[in-house]
Amino acid sequence: MTEPTPAEPDPRAEPPAPLQVDTLRIVEIGIACWALALVAVLAVPALRTGERDWWLWVPVAGLGLGALGWAYLRRGRGNAADA
Repeated sequence: MTEPTPAEPDPRAEPPAPLQVDTLRIVEIGIACWALALVAVLAVPALRTGERDWWLWVPVAGLGLGALGWAYLRRGRGNAADA
């Protein structure tokens, strides 16, 4: 059996417009998720003992990097604000 060939896209069709996304809100949600992860690691001692002693620093790093990203976006520099 032969496979049907896919139809060629119409070269005259316009590409879809990019979605408008509130990047500041996305960063804030990410920071909240890292904060919840930090609370979970602090609440359950088994998650930060033994070979998992570095697990505590993962959400701390996530919070720190998220704060840097939030400050960057808050100043209006994210997502090519001048474009």
